[in-house]
Amino acid sequence: MYKRAIVPLDGSLFAESVLPFVREIAGPLDMEVVLLRVVEPSPMPVFSEAQKTLTRERETRREDAEEYLAPIAVDLREHGVRVDARVRRGSAAHEILADAREVGADLIAMCTHGRGGVGRVVFGSVAEAVVRASGIPVLLLKPPQPDAPELSGHGQASHTSTAE
Repeated sequence: MYKRAIVPLDGSLFAESVLPFVREIAGPLDMEVVLLRVVEPSPMPVFSEAQKTLTRERETRREDAEEYLAPIAVDLREHGVRVDARVRRGSAAHEILADAREVGADLIAMCTHGRGGVGRVVFGSVAEAVVRASGIPVLLLKPPQPDAPELSGHGQASHTSTAE
Protein backbone atom coordinates (compact mmCIF):
# COMPACT_ATOMS: atom_id res chain seq x y z
CA MET A 1 0.00 0.00 0.00
CA TYR A 2 1.22 3.55 0.61
CA LYS A 3 4.61 3.89 2.28
CA ARG A 4 5.48 7.59 1.92
CA ALA A 5 3.09 10.53 1.61
CA ILE A 6 3.87 14.16 0.83
CA VAL A 7 1.67 16.55 2.82
CA PRO A 8 1.99 20.09 1.45
CA LEU A 9 1.19 22.83 3.96
CA ASP A 10 0.97 26.55 3.21
CA GLY A 11 0.85 27.85 6.76
CA SER A 12 -2.94 28.08 6.92
CA LEU A 13 -5.32 26.29 9.28
CA PHE A 14 -7.21 25.28 6.17
CA ALA A 15 -4.23 23.33 4.78
CA GLU A 16 -3.54 21.83 8.20
CA SER A 17 -7.02 20.31 8.33
CA VAL A 18 -5.64 17.33 6.41
CA LEU A 19 -3.36 16.46 9.34
CA PRO A 20 -5.87 14.60 11.56
CA PHE A 21 -6.76 12.35 8.64
CA VAL A 22 -3.10 11.75 7.79
CA ARG A 23 -2.34 11.00 11.45
CA GLU A 24 -5.17 8.42 11.50
CA ILE A 25 -3.98 6.51 8.45
CA ALA A 26 -0.19 6.86 8.78
CA GLY A 27 0.19 4.67 11.85
CA PRO A 28 -1.83 1.66 10.69
CA LEU A 29 -0.22 1.79 7.24
CA ASP A 30 3.28 2.29 8.69
CA MET A 31 3.48 5.24 6.33
CA GLU A 32 6.18 7.91 6.51
CA VAL A 33 4.83 11.45 6.23
CA VAL A 34 6.88 14.13 4.51
CA LEU A 35 5.65 17.58 5.49
CA LEU A 36 6.40 20.09 2.77
CA ARG A 37 6.28 23.86 2.87
CA VAL A 38 6.90 25.64 -0.42
CA VAL A 39 8.17 29.20 -0.13
CA GLU A 40 7.14 31.20 -3.17
CA PRO A 41 9.88 33.32 -4.74
CA SER A 42 9.84 36.99 -3.88
CA PRO A 43 8.50 39.24 -6.61
CA MET A 44 11.20 41.79 -5.73
CA PRO A 45 13.38 42.68 -8.73
CA VAL A 46 17.00 41.71 -8.26
CA PHE A 47 19.34 44.67 -8.57
CA SER A 48 22.84 44.61 -7.17
CA GLU A 49 21.77 46.76 -4.19
CA ALA A 50 18.74 44.63 -3.47
CA GLN A 51 20.66 41.34 -3.66
CA LYS A 52 21.67 41.39 0.03
CA THR A 53 18.12 42.23 1.11
CA LEU A 54 16.69 39.52 -1.12
CA THR A 55 19.15 36.94 0.21
CA ARG A 56 18.26 37.86 3.83
CA GLU A 57 14.55 37.69 3.01
CA ARG A 58 14.93 34.25 1.40
CA GLU A 59 16.79 32.93 4.43
CA THR A 60 14.23 34.43 6.83
CA ARG A 61 11.35 32.89 4.86
CA ARG A 62 13.09 29.49 4.86
CA GLU A 63 13.70 29.70 8.62
CA ASP A 64 10.06 30.73 9.21
CA ALA A 65 8.90 27.75 7.14
CA GLU A 66 11.14 25.37 9.10
CA GLU A 67 9.90 26.81 12.41
CA TYR A 68 6.30 26.40 11.21
CA LEU A 69 6.80 22.73 10.32
CA ALA A 70 8.75 21.75 13.46
CA PRO A 71 5.84 21.57 15.97
CA ILE A 72 3.64 19.81 13.43
CA ALA A 73 6.33 17.17 12.98
CA VAL A 74 6.68 16.82 16.76
CA ASP A 75 2.92 16.28 17.12
CA LEU A 76 2.89 13.59 14.45
CA ARG A 77 5.90 11.85 16.03
CA GLU A 78 4.12 11.89 19.39
CA HIS A 79 1.35 9.95 17.64
CA GLY A 80 3.83 7.34 16.39
CA VAL A 81 4.15 8.65 12.85
CA ARG A 82 7.51 8.68 11.07
CA VAL A 83 7.99 12.24 9.82
CA ASP A 84 10.36 14.30 7.74
CA ALA A 85 9.92 18.04 7.19
CA ARG A 86 11.17 19.80 4.10
CA VAL A 87 11.17 23.33 2.70
CA ARG A 88 11.46 24.11 -1.00
CA ARG A 89 11.48 27.38 -2.90
CA GLY A 90 9.52 27.91 -6.11
CA SER A 91 6.08 27.48 -7.59
CA ALA A 92 3.89 25.44 -5.21
CA ALA A 93 2.50 22.85 -7.64
CA HIS A 94 5.84 22.34 -9.39
CA GLU A 95 7.74 21.95 -6.11
CA ILE A 96 5.16 19.57 -4.62
CA LEU A 97 5.49 17.30 -7.64
CA ALA A 98 9.29 17.60 -7.71
CA ASP A 99 9.56 16.76 -4.02
CA ALA A 100 7.24 13.78 -4.42
CA ARG A 101 9.54 12.41 -7.13
CA GLU A 102 12.67 13.21 -5.14
CA VAL A 103 11.60 11.38 -1.97
CA GLY A 104 9.86 8.52 -3.78
CA ALA A 105 6.40 9.36 -2.46
CA ASP A 106 3.53 7.15 -3.49
CA LEU A 107 0.78 9.51 -2.26
CA ILE A 108 0.17 13.25 -2.02
CA ALA A 109 -2.39 14.28 0.63
CA MET A 110 -3.65 17.85 0.68
CA CYS A 111 -6.66 20.08 1.16
CA THR A 112 -8.60 21.79 -1.55
CA HIS A 113 -11.00 24.70 -1.45
CA GLY A 114 -13.11 22.86 -4.02
CA ARG A 115 -13.83 26.00 -6.02
CA GLY A 116 -15.35 25.47 -9.39
CA GLY A 117 -15.98 27.60 -12.44
CA VAL A 118 -15.06 31.27 -12.12
CA GLY A 119 -13.51 30.87 -8.65
CA ARG A 120 -10.99 28.39 -9.97
CA VAL A 121 -10.24 30.52 -13.05
CA VAL A 122 -9.73 33.66 -10.97
CA PHE A 123 -7.76 32.12 -8.10
CA GLY A 124 -6.16 29.14 -9.79
CA SER A 125 -5.71 25.90 -7.96
CA VAL A 126 -2.54 24.31 -6.71
CA ALA A 127 -4.50 21.15 -5.96
CA GLU A 128 -5.86 20.99 -9.50
CA ALA A 129 -2.40 21.47 -10.99
CA VAL A 130 -1.01 18.72 -8.76
CA VAL A 131 -3.81 16.30 -9.65
CA ARG A 132 -3.42 16.94 -13.37
CA ALA A 133 0.35 16.46 -13.43
CA SER A 134 0.89 13.84 -10.72
CA GLY A 135 1.91 10.34 -11.66
CA ILE A 136 0.90 9.10 -8.20
CA PRO A 137 -2.44 9.16 -6.36
CA VAL A 138 -3.51 12.46 -4.85
CA LEU A 139 -5.85 12.44 -1.89
CA LEU A 140 -7.83 15.66 -1.68
CA LEU A 141 -9.71 16.61 1.45
CA LYS A 142 -12.27 19.38 1.40
CA PRO A 143 -12.79 20.46 5.00
CA PRO A 144 -16.27 21.48 6.08
CA GLN A 145 -17.18 25.14 5.81
CA PRO A 146 -17.62 26.86 9.19
CA ASP A 147 -21.35 27.32 8.62
CA ALA A 148 -21.94 23.90 7.01
CA PRO A 149 -23.54 21.07 8.99
CA GLU A 150 -21.10 18.41 10.14
CA LEU A 151 -21.10 15.23 8.09
CA SER A 152 -19.45 12.90 10.59
CA GLY A 153 -19.71 12.20 14.27
CA HIS A 154 -16.09 13.20 14.91
CA GLY A 155 -16.47 16.90 14.22
CA GLN A 156 -14.58 16.58 10.96
CA ALA A 157 -16.36 16.06 7.68
CA SER A 158 -14.25 14.69 4.94
CA HIS A 159 -14.58 14.22 1.27
CA THR A 160 -11.74 12.42 -0.38
CA SER A 161 -10.95 11.50 -3.90
CA THR A 162 -7.93 10.19 -5.66
CA ALA A 163 -6.60 10.80 -9.09
CA GLU A 164 -3.85 8.91 -10.83
